[in-house]
Amino acid sequence: MKQPLPRRIVCLPLHRQPGRGWPLVLGRGAVLLTFLLISPFSLLPFSAQAQVPGVSPGDTTKPVEREYMTKVKPAERDSAYIRDSTFYTNLKRRMEKRGFTRDLYNFLFRDVYNTNAQQQQVDTLDQNPFQTYSGRVIRHIIVRRLEVFGPSVYDTLRKPGSWFERVGNRLHTDTRESVIKKSFLLFKENDPLDPDMLRNNERLLRSSNIFHDARIVIIPEPLDPRVVDVLILTQDVWSLNPEGGIGGFNNVQLTLEQRNFRGQAHTFTNGFAYDGNVPDSVGRKFEFFSNYRIPYIARTFVTGEASLVWKRYQRSMGLSVYRPFLTPESKWAGSATLSYNSVRYQVFVDSLTIQTRLVPVNFALGDIWIGRAFKLDFLHGVSDDFKRRSRLIVALRATGYKFTRRPNVSDNENELYQNSRSLLFSLGFTNRDYQRDLLVYGFGRTEDVPIGYLAQIVIGPESAELGSRTYSAFRLARGGYLGRNRGYIYTLVNFGGFFRRGGVDQGVINAESNYFTPLMHWGRSHFRHFLNFRYTAGFNRYDYEFININNQNGLTGISSDLLRGTTRLTGGVESVFFTSLNLIGFRVAVFGFVNLGLVSYSNKDLFNGPLYQGYGLGIRLRNENLTFNTLQIRLGYYPNIPALTNRFRVDFSGETPLRFNDFNFDRPEYRSDGFLNSTR
Repeated sequence: MKQPLPRRIVCLPLHRQPGRGWPLVLGRGAVLLTFLLISPFSLLPFSAQAQVPGVSPGDTTKPVEREYMTKVKPAERDSAYIRDSTFYTNLKRRMEKRGFTRDLYNFLFRDVYNTNAQQQQVDTLDQNPFQTYSGRVIRHIIVRRLEVFGPSVYDTLRKPGSWFERVGNRLHTDTRESVIKKSFLLFKENDPLDPDMLRNNERLLRSSNIFHDARIVIIPEPLDPRVVDVLILTQDVWSLNPEGGIGGFNNVQLTLEQRNFRGQAHTFTNGFAYDGNVPDSVGRKFEFFSNYRIPYIARTFVTGEASLVWKRYQRSMGLSVYRPFLTPESKWAGSATLSYNSVRYQVFVDSLTIQTRLVPVNFALGDIWIGRAFKLDFLHGVSDDFKRRSRLIVALRATGYKFTRRPNVSDNENELYQNSRSLLFSLGFTNRDYQRDLLVYGFGRTEDVPIGYLAQIVIGPESAELGSRTYSAFRLARGGYLGRNRGYIYTLVNFGGFFRRGGVDQGVINAESNYFTPLMHWGRSHFRHFLNFRYTAGFNRYDYEFININNQNGLTGISSDLLRGTTRLTGGVESVFFTSLNLIGFRVAVFGFVNLGLVSYSNKDLFNGPLYQGYGLGIRLRNENLTFNTLQIRLGYYPNIPALTNRFRVDFSGETPLRFNDFNFDRPEYRSDGFLNSTR
């Protein structure tokens, strides 16, 4: 019997808008976490339900000719949609009367859709639409790759709106269908359909850095209710990411990153720099680095990576393979790394005067770990959903450093350069799931927000030239939505340190919390507030170790060697306003921020020092279809930063999008929590 053709999804156009930020407010001597909860806008009903049309037989290997349609309830049931639709329709009609204003409209307001409707579709997806088809046999897997610019997983019929987008689509090489099927899918044809597996697989596709968005859609077979077809919708990001700068005829830097080399999902990065002003006695004028990464090799979900670095103060080469706990269903994880490094570090000549000099350090590193996750089916008195999302995880890690060239090492200087071997064991419990949301750290793409909790203990011996010691640490984390229209909060507490002869070396305690409000509606725009708080304290740290409150550690836009210590308390609040502007595909967000911080060394009272402050506002632009960093223009006012000649600072930068703190387990590790050392 001939098989039905795959069909295309057609949805009511939905809005994607920009957004990201981070958070908190702090008072001197006490932390005041103020949640700016504004009365949420009541979303009017909007829903869509699938309609399976009659299907005529055909060959599934041929290009998509028929459409898988979705029937949308009448728009008049959503007055918010009517207001937006009427406003932009009338505006477009008026501006299209003249060529200049028509071009201006297309420049500013392309693809302006109703975010409330898009949020409704995301909420519907959170109900796990695959549950209805649980246990049915997967007959065919159909992959449909959308163009980078124009269509979206919400509306596959949209066309590129400009010459720039049409050219971009022609120049881009889509991820190969065979690569998606062999490397990115947790299931295959003839498998029984597992709703949780498909849900996690959809999240896995979206979390990959080569896809802008992805959807998995079930196509039932009307003539045989025992089988279904699975449609995979993917949309790549523009994979070529150039970076560079010119500082004159003798100073040039260029980096080219291809995240989807030849459509195989491989990442190939090469960069070089030349500075003719560097004296031969200082280092090399020419620098180069290269990295090649192959993700999810042959359905094993093992990633391989090779790197070569030839820089002024560093030469290194390394190989690594790793497999994380990608989903709650993953049983095994681990990694293995080998590298050789030749680096010139600033090391101490005299520990009393803190004098340093540049000396070469050569070392080899070997690192391997393996972890196993166990289901908790043996538990009684708990729900099936709890068992599904929970795992008990054990892991073991071995690490070795071998120095072939180094400075003098003693009990009170350069302890970091000891030959050492360590063995770490961890035992942990995790309960994790994901809820979809929009306009949190992304600019309109679907975001998978982690919810759940985690508890972990780490313990193990370290054997080094200056003696042996035992490392011990624990970590507790929890995060989730506080209820409908109350926002999301994440909290983490952890402690770690080395125990030797009844004392603790290099100890650190850290507590932090992050919160964001629900997406709120104001006219045709939306906004969120983000708040954060963090406290970090080190004890019995080495003399040359420190933490700071620069940039992402506290005061955004500030980098000062004077803002150092071993204890810090920071907080901030940021409000992000997501506009409806779209500048040639770049979404626009306006933000304002307040950052406050205290920092001191252990021999001083943290609260007797100055409360460092930063206030400002700015604009962010991002095209989610590109791999470029977010473009940001920020004006900041910093009234009391030491040695700052101008209290006002204007910053133009590329910002890497923030990521959620997950409840996943990685290798057992030593907790540094931001501690650096002045010898590197």
